[in-house]
Amino acid sequence: MVEAGGHGLLTFRRQDLIVVSPGVPLDTPELVQVHNFGLPVIGELELAARFLVGKTIAITGSNGKTTTTSLCGEILSAAHLQVQVGGNIGVPVISLVDESREDGWSVLEVSSFQLETAYQFRPNIAAILNISPDHLDRHGNLENYVAAKERIFANQGPSDALVLNADDDAAARAAARAKSRVFWFSHTRIVRQGAFVHDGAIYFRASEQSAPEFILKVGSISLKGQHNVENVLAAVCAARLAGVAPEVIRDAVERFHAVEHRLEFVASVNGVDYYNDSKATNVDAAMKAIAAFPSGIHLILGGKDKNSDYRLMRPPHSGTREGHLHHWRCG
Repeated sequence: MVEAGGHGLLTFRRQDLIVVSPGVPLDTPELVQVHNFGLPVIGELELAARFLVGKTIAITGSNGKTTTTSLCGEILSAAHLQVQVGGNIGVPVISLVDESREDGWSVLEVSSFQLETAYQFRPNIAAILNISPDHLDRHGNLENYVAAKERIFANQGPSDALVLNADDDAAARAAARAKSRVFWFSHTRIVRQGAFVHDGAIYFRASEQSAPEFILKVGSISLKGQHNVENVLAAVCAARLAGVAPEVIRDAVERFHAVEHRLEFVASVNGVDYYNDSKATNVDAAMKAIAAFPSGIHLILGGKDKNSDYRLMRPPHSGTREGHLHHWRCG
């Protein structure tokens, strides 16, 4: 049955299970009534996860999800593993079910909207890249937003792995609530177990007792910006945990280029380079993109306000040098 327009209360009461789009807030009057009636409400991620077979890598964060998810998929594919990529990246998770195999991997980008309605979802490897204020117009406050992100590891156990950013305080605090093995990534320090930068190179260490493995030189990463080094570190960590050899990771990372709309080079006209970073949909993402360039930026901003604090982008708070940002305007 197809019901166009608004849905009547009887429509919900006649159902055994209600699957909502991630874009539909759970506090809509209809869903509040459904909750009061005790009817189960889940999202597409939760529905698909109940039928996916094989192993899963799930990646969330305020920024960098798509780049890291795409890179993980490329690395696993380079290792000749059966891999499929989906989720918030544009391919619904439910569409991956038929092609999933017991010996394969599903690499998923998952958003806070998707995780809100995930109850049994249990990835073998979960990663939280970073957490900064975003979607506060939906979640109401930062605490609710963080709680949604942390649902990515809520059902994990000791046989699973959680990858966290040691340089991001909000992400790092999640370790205290994890029942899974925690692996770290950092571009500022050597971590006990996980991926890190030392003397211009990326290393991975499987445990405190293990010797660090050389993965690749930071200079061989084609992606611009320190934030993309962090994305690579997270992908390296996830790929090693999935059993991919260091040399395969190295070759895949060196071949990988920017994903569409993410600091994507467009053209050079009259000596001016144009970059499309339209997926920088929050203040933190925009600031990281700005920091990826040495000087002379003319920044054009636009989009939907999500109750963000744009004052953070005023120099010197943006972390840029005097004269770094020549001009910016909202469109």
